Amino acid sequence: MEPSPNPTFNAKSPFVTLEVLDPSTIHAFVSPTKEINDGPDVSRFLVSKAYRDIGIFVLQLNRAMCPRKSKGSDGKEKVQTFEIGSKLETQPAKSVQSIQQLLFKLESFIDEAPPDKGPRRFGNVSFRKWYKILDERASSLLEECLPQSILKFGSSPGQNGVTAEEELKAYLLGAFGSPQRLDYGTGHELSFLAFLIGLWKLGAFKDGQQDGEIERNIVLGAFEPYLRVVRKLILTYTLEPAGSHGVWGLDDHSFQPYIYGSAQLTRPIGDNEEMPMEGSRFGAPRLDAVSKADKVQDYRETNMYFSAVGFIYDVKTGPFGEHSSVLHSLSQVKLGWGKINSGMLKMFNGEVLSKFPVVQHLPFGSLLSWERDPDAKEPQQSVHMVNQPIASAALKSNNSGTSAGTAAPWAKPGNMPPPMQAPWASGVPTTRPPPTQATSVNPSIRTPFPASQPLPRPTAPAAGSTDAQITVTKAPWAKD
Repeated sequence: MEPSPNPTFNAKSPFVTLEVLDPSTIHAFVSPTKEINDGPDVSRFLVSKAYRDIGIFVLQLNRAMCPRKSKGSDGKEKVQTFEIGSKLETQPAKSVQSIQQLLFKLESFIDEAPPDKGPRRFGNVSFRKWYKILDERASSLLEECLPQSILKFGSSPGQNGVTAEEELKAYLLGAFGSPQRLDYGTGHELSFLAFLIGLWKLGAFKDGQQDGEIERNIVLGAFEPYLRVVRKLILTYTLEPAGSHGVWGLDDHSFQPYIYGSAQLTRPIGDNEEMPMEGSRFGAPRLDAVSKADKVQDYRETNMYFSAVGFIYDVKTGPFGEHSSVLHSLSQVKLGWGKINSGMLKMFNGEVLSKFPVVQHLPFGSLLSWERDPDAKEPQQSVHMVNQPIASAALKSNNSGTSAGTAAPWAKPGNMPPPMQAPWASGVPTTRPPPTQATSVNPSIRTPFPASQPLPRPTAPAAGSTDAQITVTKAPWAKD
């Protein structure tokens, strides 16, 4: 019997956590299958249980990374921060250590598939050898690193033969790039998040303190090491960005480290407080430090945001404001890291979860279910949703003879370039103009992603207002 929706998931719950399945109940696992085949399918995804669970888990991890304030025995306020390299990473819960072991073994496969030394225009073909090794050994890796109680969770001989292991394996294989396209991007990063979601729902992380501590273990002890492996793969096999927005994008490869990294630097909160919408913790680096290579080096070893920016410096040359204009524009925001964090959540929902090129390869089973969320409202057609690409259009060739699918799906030749800044960073000046030779884009409507937890859905804009002209698809846990 399928578990009921998380009973804590409702608009009035102060702090929602992802459900954990009951191990005493037989669970019907399903082989993950592709469901998002065309642009309009994204609308269906936005009312699915999978979308709900992704949103809950990201918010859960994000809030856990926010600094905590407390009163010391002397009555003075103390602030606890959570950084890369701390015990949360080096001495995490046993469940997270198992994931670290799995990642270490994945990384070691590089020695068995050294990069090809021949001439190449795009990604190194030896990545296909590495991925083949991963594919062939994925099952044995999972069985070696994860307990049988997780891999055979709630299984019964009378079932269809599909186990939790098969569902987890699908997300693990999707988390390290495409051997066909020789690329890596935020869709693959999302697949690793789905892998962690599956483990959480199977009860793999019950060995840690359930007050935010285990979530911090997951972010710093599993997600950051995963990013290190991915970055090594990108450098070793020169993997191309998957679906990159180029100069208009946040980052060619990743998104989530900017969420959790900005949370590390926000204003401290108490255990029962919401995530701050503005402000920074005492001693946090200035926002404009991201545009200074020496400052990035100072902070990349302890903060996920700066670690991600540091990798950009590793792979790109030239002025930071030219090759990373969105990140550069954010460095001028005046409301601190809290503003950056809340904006990153909104952008993640709009640029990752709501974009067909990103979510099209995410498969759905029982742990990440395509079934409709009973609490979700039908998404209204916004400009953002109407402009989703149609897969059949990718079969047509453009005048240059290149498949239409290779062009950025949001690019329409002849349009004026949008401002080089994040859509939620209002009032941020642009210091550098966009490249004149670049293909310009139509600004898309970002779907608001909440900064802390589910709240009642916002009401429709007043008639006659500018916002009334365009209806935005709301996340079920969206905060106005």
